[in-house]
Amino acid sequence: MTRLTEFVLHHRRWVMVFWLLSLAIGVFAAGRTSSRLSVDFSLPGQPGYETEKQILAIYHNGGSNQPTIPVVTVPEGTTVAAQQAKITAVFDQIQAALPGVRIVDYAQTSDPVFLTKDGRTTYALVYPTPFQSFSDVGPDVAMRPILEKATRDTGFDWKVTGYNLLAQGSEDPQGPSLLTETLLGGLGALAVLVFVFASFLAFLPLVIAAVSILTTFSIVLLATYVTDISFVVQFLIALIGLGVAVDYSLLVVNRWREERAHGRDNHDAVVVAMQTAGHAVVASAGTVAISLCALLVIPVPLLRSMGIGGMLIPLVSTLVILTLLPALLGGAGPRIDWPKIRHEGAPSRAWSAWARLVVRHRWVAAGIATAILAALIVPVFGIKIGQAQTDSLARGGPAYESLQTLKKGGVPAGIVSPLEILVKSADPAGTAVKAVVVAKGVDGVAAAFAPDNGHWRKDGTAMVGVIPVRELVDSDNAQVAARLDQALKRVPGVVGVAGAGATVLDYISAVYKKFPYSLGLIALVTFILLVRTFRSLVLPLKAVILNVISVSATFGATVLFWQQGHGSEQIFGIHGTGAVTFWLPVLIFAFLFGLSMDYEVFILARMREAYDKTGDTDAAVVEGLARTGRLVTGAAMILFLSFVALTASPGTDIKVFASALGIGILLDATIVRALLVPALVSLFGRWNWWLPAWVARPLLVRPHAAIPEPRRPVRDLDHDDSLIG
Repeated sequence: MTRLTEFVLHHRRWVMVFWLLSLAIGVFAAGRTSSRLSVDFSLPGQPGYETEKQILAIYHNGGSNQPTIPVVTVPEGTTVAAQQAKITAVFDQIQAALPGVRIVDYAQTSDPVFLTKDGRTTYALVYPTPFQSFSDVGPDVAMRPILEKATRDTGFDWKVTGYNLLAQGSEDPQGPSLLTETLLGGLGALAVLVFVFASFLAFLPLVIAAVSILTTFSIVLLATYVTDISFVVQFLIALIGLGVAVDYSLLVVNRWREERAHGRDNHDAVVVAMQTAGHAVVASAGTVAISLCALLVIPVPLLRSMGIGGMLIPLVSTLVILTLLPALLGGAGPRIDWPKIRHEGAPSRAWSAWARLVVRHRWVAAGIATAILAALIVPVFGIKIGQAQTDSLARGGPAYESLQTLKKGGVPAGIVSPLEILVKSADPAGTAVKAVVVAKGVDGVAAAFAPDNGHWRKDGTAMVGVIPVRELVDSDNAQVAARLDQALKRVPGVVGVAGAGATVLDYISAVYKKFPYSLGLIALVTFILLVRTFRSLVLPLKAVILNVISVSATFGATVLFWQQGHGSEQIFGIHGTGAVTFWLPVLIFAFLFGLSMDYEVFILARMREAYDKTGDTDAAVVEGLARTGRLVTGAAMILFLSFVALTASPGTDIKVFASALGIGILLDATIVRALLVPALVSLFGRWNWWLPAWVARPLLVRPHAAIPEPRRPVRDLDHDDSLIG
């Protein structure tokens, strides 16, 4: 680290020119990247997805693409049956206007599932073509002029609903732009930095963040020519990149100010800051990158691309901080550290007092923190994986009202998430009839049908539609798809079952059955990295365990807030989702595990440094927390504000993701790092630093024997400034 810093300081102008060019290229790349990102939700090798692929290859519609649902209500005094000719004519116009879709209604099936109890309302299921990009126009756009004209011509009440429309109904489809969200996050970060530094240095971390974010966009743009990168990555780069780059800069700049306050000249202050804080940044970035490796080993393209994009964020930020930041500090640093209202020569009095209090009452502090975390972890056992239920998607509007009319009329809620059966045989019509009979006997199925027309039978195959009783959007209700698939195994010629419920089960199989192995591997690699960083066996083990506990508590809070709706409606106006979207838990874990480990590394690295000076664990706890408490709190607030900005994005899934990370960061920086960590370090005493020779030797670090140390009275720490100065 010293050699790199000396090289940067000697060639700082060239370093700054290089990153200035990277910034300029990044400005160009950021505008191009968004249009090249994919919306790939494929699940290679999973039965529902493989069936869907065949359906799309033959019929070019359906599968897991939830249908759009035109709904019509005839006036009192008449019925759908009496007006069927007029209604069918409108559905025929929709088919003509959308030649790629597949439609089914009451006229084709004569199934009462398509009628309300009073016989005055009916609907059709319009299976759309696959969604390719955010510029695609949904079937509802082409339907609306037809339905508006039909309302005028027939006098009937024509509307349109469907899962995707309801999802749009709760949000402004445009929503704030990514640039707006990033600017909001940046303003929040600037407010915190002004408080922390009280000088023009507050702008320096934002410069580092801008270079890091735009450079990452350049690399991602290049990556899109090699592999598919998910659209979610742009949000991760912008907001998480802002938080990570500012956090890392905050640590280094604060240490630089501290060294200057202790009398070092600017050159030496930069070198020492990079040796100490820079080393902690490298370790922190390593843990974030390692945690995101969990996404790379999961056989889901969406998550893999997020892992690739996510890994670039801390790696690029670290590279910028190790080169550009010392170059700027070595040149303009002293000049922009003005008016320098806050000084770093002495540790924070408030955090020193807090640390002494925690050390003095270590058992009480550990007990309180453990109780809070345990209470938050309990709801995790009720988590449901899937998609948000329709009740949480919209609370008003034509789409919502139409669905409520159908439900009140006795139509099953499962119309928004039907299943489809693909059959292929010498007699597809006969096989389809057998499949219908079997499907109707499956628990949780309200109706099944196999229309006899060219849109439902092609090339020796036939489609069978299945309407479940409930919405198949969570892991519990999605079991209907599994029961249906199992029952159809006795029908020769059935290829498989596709649809929303099958997709939920596919994700659970592809992601969550293998994820514990990934988690174990990530924990092991992180543990080894931290053993070398802290020169200890106990501290890394405790760090990994506490991280898992912290993430689990975050999931519990997410279940309470979003799945059960205790807070989501009051803050966001969104009813409890009933489930957590299938791709969110693993993504939240991967990012939160790495980001929260940053704070552990920042605090424990300073405690290790203090212990090496004093040989006293309690004194090391006080100094470590006194020196890093304000930084960790400020860093957590910056990340939290970044995630708050991200909650303004359209779409409930992004809101859940951002709020979960925000809650997790605050929980980790307060209950875990400011309370539980110092209490446990004080409790373990000298055992914190134990590193036997057989472990130290291959890691090329010094061993440390775990000799019990005598406890110094905590009151002595209140008066011995040499221990924390």
